[in-house]
Amino acid sequence: MAKTVAHIVVDALEKAGAKRVYGIPGDTINHFTDAVSKSDLRWITVRHEEAGAFAAGGESYMTGELSVCAGTCGPGSLHFVNGIYESHRNGAPVLLIASDVARTESGFNFPQEVDQKKIYEQHSHFCEYISHPSQARRIITKAAQAALNKKGVAVVIVNGDMFSEKDADEMDWEVYRPKPVCRPNDQEMTDLAALVDAAKKVSVYAGIGARDAREEIMAFCEKVKAPMVHTTRAKEFLEPNNPYNVGVNGILGNRAGVEALENADLVIAIGCDFAYTQYYPESKKIVQIDIDPTHLGRRSAINMGLVGDAKTTLAALVPMVSAKSDTGHLEEYQEQWNKDLEGYLEEGKENDPNLIHPQFVANMLDKKAADDAIFVSDVGTSMVWMLRHLKATGKRRFLNSLLHGTMANGFPQAMGAKLAYPDRQVIAMCGDGGLTMLMGDLLTLVQEKIPLKLVVFHNNTLGFVEMEQRVEGLVDHFTGLTNPDFSKLAEACGITGWHVENSNDLETAMDAWLAAEGPALLDVHVNQMELVMPPKIEVSQVASTALFGMKAVLDGRTKEVVDLLRNNFLR
Repeated sequence: MAKTVAHIVVDALEKAGAKRVYGIPGDTINHFTDAVSKSDLRWITVRHEEAGAFAAGGESYMTGELSVCAGTCGPGSLHFVNGIYESHRNGAPVLLIASDVARTESGFNFPQEVDQKKIYEQHSHFCEYISHPSQARRIITKAAQAALNKKGVAVVIVNGDMFSEKDADEMDWEVYRPKPVCRPNDQEMTDLAALVDAAKKVSVYAGIGARDAREEIMAFCEKVKAPMVHTTRAKEFLEPNNPYNVGVNGILGNRAGVEALENADLVIAIGCDFAYTQYYPESKKIVQIDIDPTHLGRRSAINMGLVGDAKTTLAALVPMVSAKSDTGHLEEYQEQWNKDLEGYLEEGKENDPNLIHPQFVANMLDKKAADDAIFVSDVGTSMVWMLRHLKATGKRRFLNSLLHGTMANGFPQAMGAKLAYPDRQVIAMCGDGGLTMLMGDLLTLVQEKIPLKLVVFHNNTLGFVEMEQRVEGLVDHFTGLTNPDFSKLAEACGITGWHVENSNDLETAMDAWLAAEGPALLDVHVNQMELVMPPKIEVSQVASTALFGMKAVLDGRTKEVVDLLRNNFLR
């Protein structure tokens, strides 16, 4: 019996493992939403499609399984763009059904007509039309296979009238998910082992591509007495219970992480695609191992580039290298790492109850949150407090917009994570700027009964932008925000809310917030003048901040300069 394209598409999505579809219903997908209503897929109606794409990405990032978005015509499908780019860069397997006007009107500049392929093919692994009803299952299956295996977005474009077409659907197309192993050839492995043996001080720089190689990395570090530095995205996978871990490299990192790479004779960078060239050591020190040959040497010049998956390559390398007995290099950065951690705790202490530092909030959240909590942060300063002040336990999960760097990702991605893991504590760490950009989807939490916990770092400014301007020696402009009491706003939406302005009140409020039934929001007024201090203070940074101070005084803003000093340097 012939089936409609809409029912074939829905059935193929279910067989590919999808559980939810995020979107807003409308004319060109009405037949599709009707088919969804008759399936086991759950439709999540969002208030803005961008939030739907973020939520789908959050779900898929956490589960590794397929999630789906569906958009109507040009406007609806276009609204997904930013969230789709975020999901693709995060490696989240998301499939977007981007509908278009009827084929009879296509090519005539019909209202709402948009060339979806030109928009999405630049940032997807698969982007194709269903051009004939007989293609429906095949296209959806191949799109899902691309998203799941290549880890990113696939887009299927469907003209609205296509959904009601019929096909016998006789070919049984399947999604295949092979898991090959890969390592460098024998000669390359021999050359690599010789480099390791010749180096007195070896450090490992591991990224999210080494997420499955934690035990192999630890075995290598033990044998050659190497400290391990990790990228921010690899925190949850490589940091927990790892005695060789010395933290993070880069502007968001810590001193031990930066210096362990700077002062090594040899750095083994594995599964690591960290973008900022200035934080890499000189090229003669670097061996890069990556599963994707196009990644080799694209961030920094290197001495040797090898292709292999992290787990297989390190498992083969460990028996080939000679054991080292000198522990000085490792111990130096283990000690510095402990000092860095003590510094993070010190930053979170409060002497003045009327001044809440964001680190104080993050430290308390770290203590109060569940051992297997899922944390999702907005981009900007809330991301810094997450990465520096929340401990990875081996069960906790973390998600930030580290590659796309977009505002407003926090609570929508957390929404998808909570739908995927309804029995786990999921916490969105929101900036006031990020939250207000997609604030309408607070109503989605209520409508879809999603018991998400949101904490707002409320500082009335685009904090990271303000800090960037000041570090450049500029007087900050256009970063101030006029905000409501977010707890009252939440309550108006049907969400339980708390508002805190005194640090003595935070613990009681946080306990009640975490214990609340249903969605809940904790609005905390934090220090507006907080700086994100880099791992090492350079003379140019000090000079630039001093230049800001001079300009601000001349601009009649002396009090801000005093507050900046008092809140960051004199406490």
